[in-house]
Amino acid sequence: MSSKLMLNLVEGSVACNFTLEAAQNLQEAIAQLMASLKVAATKGGKTTPQKPMEYQYTGEVFLEIFCNPNIWPSPFAAKVLITLRDDRIRLTTEAELTRLIEDVSQFVEQAS
Repeated sequence: MSSKLMLNLVEGSVACNFTLEAAQNLQEAIAQLMASLKVAATKGGKTTPQKPMEYQYTGEVFLEIFCNPNIWPSPFAAKVLITLRDDRIRLTTEAELTRLIEDVSQFVEQAS
């Protein structure tokens, strides 16, 4: 069963149908991203480049969330690139990682 996932952007917000399973998979991807961001931040750029997060979900719409952990000084400064599209519209924008974490956590709490 799907519910609406509300993503708060830098300016405005967007909602799409999303499943609990997809949200839990996104939480796992974000947890791995956070670990990569912490490694990149603690090494001060003197580390092996970390793998970017490239999360994709296909349902009624296609949702892609991308973040390169190598360009952000900390998890709190990081932003993610969000692409949301279907056959009629395509939206590409940025959101703060910390806000994305809150939005997905709220969705999981409400959908559980």
